Amino acid sequence: MSVPGTDRDAGLQPERTRLAWRRTTLASSVVAVLALRQALRGSGSSTEVAGAAVIVLIWLAFLWVAHRRIRALATGRPRVLGARSALAAVACTVALAAFAVAVIL
Repeated sequence: MSVPGTDRDAGLQPERTRLAWRRTTLASSVVAVLALRQALRGSGSSTEVAGAAVIVLIWLAFLWVAHRRIRALATGRPRVLGARSALAAVACTVALAAFAVAVIL
């Protein structure tokens, strides 16, 4: 009888996680572009420009978190995602979704 976890290929799980981060980054980029397009389609008021700036800042923060995690997963033995990084990723995702809904409404 084998010990659970000893016959697992350690290289596959980090690869799947890295690919998931890339897909999430792509989805976040699409949402940011669509939200920017909708925000800048209006009259060009200072509120719309400020909203677009916030969307860009949130998107850049998420890209920074995702890039750090993707680089960490490329190592031989990746470290566990820290609580601050996880919270930052969740906060960026929720904020970007909230701003996208606000722009549409």
